[in-house]
Amino acid sequence: MKFNLDEYAHLNSPIHRWQPESKLIGLGSLMIAFAGVEKLFLLPVVLLITVIIYRLSHLPHSFWQSRLRYPGFFLMGVVFLLPFVSGKTVIGQWAIGQWTFLTLRQEGCLAMLLIASRFVAIMTICLVLFGTCSFLTTIKAMRSLGLSPILADMTLLSYRYIFELGQQVQTLTIALRLRGFKPRNLTRRNLRIFASVMGTLLVRSYEQSEQVYNAMRLRGYGKINHKINQKLTHPSLGIKQKIFPDKFSAIALSISVIIAISLIGTEILL
Repeated sequence: MKFNLDEYAHLNSPIHRWQPESKLIGLGSLMIAFAGVEKLFLLPVVLLITVIIYRLSHLPHSFWQSRLRYPGFFLMGVVFLLPFVSGKTVIGQWAIGQWTFLTLRQEGCLAMLLIASRFVAIMTICLVLFGTCSFLTTIKAMRSLGLSPILADMTLLSYRYIFELGQQVQTLTIALRLRGFKPRNLTRRNLRIFASVMGTLLVRSYEQSEQVYNAMRLRGYGKINHKINQKLTHPSLGIKQKIFPDKFSAIALSISVIIAISLIGTEILL
């Protein structure tokens, strides 16, 4: 299970050279515009923009494939039934004798295509955003744009302990396999084991979160006044206030915002 988003942050590409603050605004505006697209004829434009940005980032295809695999399974589980339950225009039926057990509907297929395309585009842009600079640098950019110090700390802690949770999952998986467990056999016994593993991970993560919280409280976290908190938080993150981006970043930001406004404007006008 791979959770590391900034594995290729050392590459040298146009997206990597983009200033983090303006990149956050530019790619964020594109994601918002993609989320608002509802016209099917705009989907090829959205996917083309996504492919161009990903190609410019020089991130390998394996990075995209491995990070979108599990979210893709979740999406398919959510939208899989749409072609069979949504809509009125029937384009196909499967029956046994006089009993129809599956009906394929046009509106459901189009809705599934729209949701899946927007999901892939938004997740790909999100991977480019977090994969072209270190995670700490991205948090610094968010802080310089006004993110709350508490939210920044919680985000860093969550990202930090995702790796701990992944390590625990690997340890439990190895222990189960050494005892002869075969996860691909979907039996009632295996389902009970899966439920026990999930419960164990939930209890362990809760206990670990309590330990981290108590350790932070013992070190004075949350008891420092606002001025001291600013003095401590600002240098620790190493935030540099960059009001004006460089020329390349300004051009990239302008292009991204223009594309986002064009998509939103086309959607509203039509």
